[in-house]
Amino acid sequence: MPDMLARQRQTLILTRVREDGGVRVADLARDLGVSDMTVRRDLEILHNRGLLEKVHGGATSLPGSALFEPGFAAKSSLQEPEKEAIAIAAMALVLPGTAIGISAGTTTYALARRLIDMPGLTVVTNSVPVADVLHRAGRGDQTIILTGGVRTPSDALVGPFAVAALRTMHLDQVFMGVHGMDPRSGYTTPNVLEADTDRALIAAGRRLVVVADSSKWGVIGISSIARLDEADTLVTDSGLSADARAIASDAVREVLIATDDGSLEDELGADHVAGPEDDHADGTIRGGAAADAEAPVESRR
Repeated sequence: MPDMLARQRQTLILTRVREDGGVRVADLARDLGVSDMTVRRDLEILHNRGLLEKVHGGATSLPGSALFEPGFAAKSSLQEPEKEAIAIAAMALVLPGTAIGISAGTTTYALARRLIDMPGLTVVTNSVPVADVLHRAGRGDQTIILTGGVRTPSDALVGPFAVAALRTMHLDQVFMGVHGMDPRSGYTTPNVLEADTDRALIAAGRRLVVVADSSKWGVIGISSIARLDEADTLVTDSGLSADARAIASDAVREVLIATDDGSLEDELGADHVAGPEDDHADGTIRGGAAADAEAPVESRR
């Protein structure tokens, strides 16, 4: 029994570290009802297993880990100006009266907050915060569809229930937030079930727009969602290095670089900045699925 209790404690500690980004010995001892020495011993074990990093007075997460998944609140405080700039740029890609998918994430949440006043939208999402912010706006001309599923630390709903729901959807555009983007690994997440759900969301859309700040470049989660070139548009910020920009523009049809005020730098990639109103190269129709339900909808993929 003591060994089982120790394992339970260590699981709780590791969960707290992954959700909050760090923990203090004193807080853990109080919350778990054990001594400081017991907590320090647990942290030592987890540190030796490479699951967290011990620091003075507590422990922090390992951001380089492919399994690292901070909670929604912890992620929201990171790169806030960049996320807001990306959200402003991405909002310009959305047309009233269309059907869009929005994945979980703090950058997609920033986008959702800016879509509150967009008339006639149908939004399909697996993000609890995204669905909540749009629902609370109370617009009678917006339809918000939240998938079912198991909730992750980042407030995404994932798993077979979410995937089954998304397989019945046909969307004009999908806006995808990612944990990392890398030339070899593509767009990735630290949660295997979330990767399955994100792939189902992508398959439901005609056009994929990835919204990711420059700090995500070179970060690799445990599971790939899509290749870099599977995105029709990448919206990122001006912090992306010249080398990364060159690689991204070679792979992605359209790369939009948002400046601090949400305006765009000179475009990269294609000669024409494609909008949601444009005809697609694969023959999909002009306009929105929500606006023209009779037209056949084909996935890009």
